[in-house]
Amino acid sequence: MVDTPIKLNDGTSIPWLGFGTGTILYGKNAELMVAAAVRAGITHLDGAQAYTNEESLGAGITASGKPRSELYVTTKLHQLDAGETVRDSLLASLKKLKLDYVDLFLIHTPTAFKEPGRLKEIWKQFEAVKAEGLTKSIGVSNFRITQLKEILDGATVPPVINQIEYHPYVLKDLKALREFQAQHGIVTESYGAQSPLFRAKGGPVDPVLTRVAQRLSETGSQQYNEGHVLLLWQREKGIVVVTTTAKESRLADYIAVANAPPLTQEEIAAIDEAGSQWHRRHFTAFMPDTD
Repeated sequence: MVDTPIKLNDGTSIPWLGFGTGTILYGKNAELMVAAAVRAGITHLDGAQAYTNEESLGAGITASGKPRSELYVTTKLHQLDAGETVRDSLLASLKKLKLDYVDLFLIHTPTAFKEPGRLKEIWKQFEAVKAEGLTKSIGVSNFRITQLKEILDGATVPPVINQIEYHPYVLKDLKALREFQAQHGIVTESYGAQSPLFRAKGGPVDPVLTRVAQRLSETGSQQYNEGHVLLLWQREKGIVVVTTTAKESRLADYIAVANAPPLTQEEIAAIDEAGSQWHRRHFTAFMPDTD
């Protein structure tokens, strides 16, 4: 199931696969695609203030006809104007989304709050909007260990999630980060999961993905492709995946992964090994280069 829940450290759960309104939908009207995604069976919707299309995300939610209680909605704090609080910013997002609350509210990137002590101050405000019920859960995005340590120091509520670029070609770079997150019960949520297929084509992972896709197609109930394999690889690692598309036909392709046979441990290891041969991080502007 695409809405298979992954437990978070605050007792809530998040559907494993989400539909995002960034990248190809960045700055565009996402209403039709959001409504189509929900009708296709995806209940986890990922938005952000920086995508400048929260209004259309909200319109898509309304158009889908799905009860609010059956949806999981995320948005992210971009930055704050002088005198603006996190609460002010979240209330503005909720108005655009036409919602009373979001399920998950993230700090989009630590690079927006570089002043000494600023991240810790912002996190305290995140704890306050959670306590008020404006968001059910709070987390971060594009954080390294250094930034996680900063907000964890003195935090009463730890982040439930760190949403980061994640695929086989960042495996080695982010190994220490994932280990640190595991120690604190912070779930990894990925974007850019399909990057090896079109941002780093021709790499060592390609033949492994093709081989595994062929095996899945031979043993499963339908044809599977390299994109399905990458999604399954992330699911096997307990990672929440946010993907997107501007084509309704692609939604069925994402949904199909729910019924795919599981990867073997040997296949997972082969993808890990191939991915470790290259380092390719594509969204470098949002995440610090090192810890």
